[in-house]
Amino acid sequence: MKALIQRVASGSVSVDGNAIAAIEKGLVILVGIGHSDEPSQIQAMAEKIANLRIFEDVNGKMNLSILDAGGSALVISQFTLYADTRKGRRPAFTDAAAPEVASQLVDEFIKELSRMGMPTQSGIFGAHMLVQIANDGPVTIMLEM
Repeated sequence: MKALIQRVASGSVSVDGNAIAAIEKGLVILVGIGHSDEPSQIQAMAEKIANLRIFEDVNGKMNLSILDAGGSALVISQFTLYADTRKGRRPAFTDAAAPEVASQLVDEFIKELSRMGMPTQSGIFGAHMLVQIANDGPVTIMLEM
């Protein structure tokens, strides 16, 4: 399981010109599921992200988690995080999970973030999405479980 997290001032996602989700301060989380990923990784990834201290405290130090800072999350499924570009010029996605497996695990990940007290919105799995991200900092961190 891979997650590319970005601390944002705002983030939104549209499908077919229709806004379907938007957040203010928080995290945009691009999440990819690999073919060997298991449900047990979902909770660990959610806990890591929820408690990662990447928001600034009153002294300007990154000492606060998203839960401490009162932020929201926008989760976007992103199988392209598993792109293999070692050969040729066209990425291969053979390490990405099948859509029917990935969809279930992404849904569980979203539910887990919500259970932890994080207001969470999402894109639509498998849809062509337009994602707008106002990266704050910029702060972008890649996580793998």
